[in-house]
Amino acid sequence: MTGEPFRGRPAPRPEAAAGAADAQAPGAPSGTPGAPGAAPARGGADAPAGRGAAGRLGRAAERLRAPVGSRGNALHAGAWWLWAVGLAVAASRTTNPLLLGLLVGVAGYVVAARRTDAPWARSYGAFVKLGLFVIALRVAFSALLGSPIPGTHTLFTLPEVPMPGWAEGIRVGGRVTGEQVLFAFYDGAKLATLLICVGAANALASPARLLKSLPGALYEAGVAVVVAMTFAPNMVADVFRLRTARRLRGRPTGGVRAVAQIGLPVLEGALERSVALAASMDARGYGRTAQVPAGVRRTTNALTLGGLLGVCAGSYGLLAAEGARYGLPLTAAGLAAAAAGLRLGGRRSVRSRYRPDRWGARAWLVAGSGAAVAALMIHAGTVAPEALHPGVVPPTVPELPLWPALSVLVGLLPAWVAPLPPAPPGPQESSP
Repeated sequence: MTGEPFRGRPAPRPEAAAGAADAQAPGAPSGTPGAPGAAPARGGADAPAGRGAAGRLGRAAERLRAPVGSRGNALHAGAWWLWAVGLAVAASRTTNPLLLGLLVGVAGYVVAARRTDAPWARSYGAFVKLGLFVIALRVAFSALLGSPIPGTHTLFTLPEVPMPGWAEGIRVGGRVTGEQVLFAFYDGAKLATLLICVGAANALASPARLLKSLPGALYEAGVAVVVAMTFAPNMVADVFRLRTARRLRGRPTGGVRAVAQIGLPVLEGALERSVALAASMDARGYGRTAQVPAGVRRTTNALTLGGLLGVCAGSYGLLAAEGARYGLPLTAAGLAAAAAGLRLGGRRSVRSRYRPDRWGARAWLVAGSGAAVAALMIHAGTVAPEALHPGVVPPTVPELPLWPALSVLVGLLPAWVAPLPPAPPGPQESSP
């Protein structure tokens, strides 16, 4: 038994024994652990106060760093729509092509940084193409049907169709000036930017999660709206899938014949999805309501209808050039009345909500960035309207105003605070 360690107690670890020896060694030099006059440990009571502040700032920055998106920390779908509506309101306040292009660039950068691989996330490119088509159509209509904008720089002259006396004021063909084409281009660019902002929200927000966030009073109407909203992304996904299949089979993907051959399967797929969705909704008991007193129903209808009318009137005031003063308070009052009506109307719904999305700090930052862009652009329109609307008669070269451009860049905040999209699964290795 001599020299063999006692089996009832574990042998000491080598590093622990070495540390104990250092702590008990007499006459150890200054600065070694356990020696008299040794330097205090880092982070102790004698550490500089600056290091503690730096540590707190580092921990705060670590908390603000965007995590990888999952079902538990996914951003609220309503935050993306509020951000996009803020950019759209800012676009409606200007015809400066440089600011409109900057808004499109901000929306495109955020979409490229935060969209997922879901089918609806591929619809942004389709909205960009739709915006370009709207610009071309607006310019073509202005050249064909004329414009009230006077001009002296004649580009070309189209054959004019004589109109009867009862159609006075309507012109088809005639002289086309550079001023009217420029005005039509500015107007079409504004409308195209509005469509692209809607496309950004459609590419970033999940329609299913948006439907879960609707109040109970609007759930039936929300189902119809969400189904309508998913039509365009699903159609884009079907067209992309069918074109890829035709390309792999060596068949052409362009031309009238190819479009006709692709369009029929796309419509057939949309019809099949609609029938399957209706069957699943019917099987899950959609449409059931609870018994509510008549007085509560009338109060709910009055509050909801009045609130929505107030929101419509206030939104028109925000989008119009002269209605910014009364638009914001009228919108706020309408939202308050509509919220009260929707809360009362939610008593009719017997639907339960499984794992509702939370509106956290990141959702506030995303929605707040869009609201800040809209508010700053509205303020810039009241302070310096000439910078937001370049001259058409006579034509002037548009300039990029500094403060409106910086306010548009606030819309880039979701590219840093929103959760990162999950990485696509890699190819699985086959086992030998």
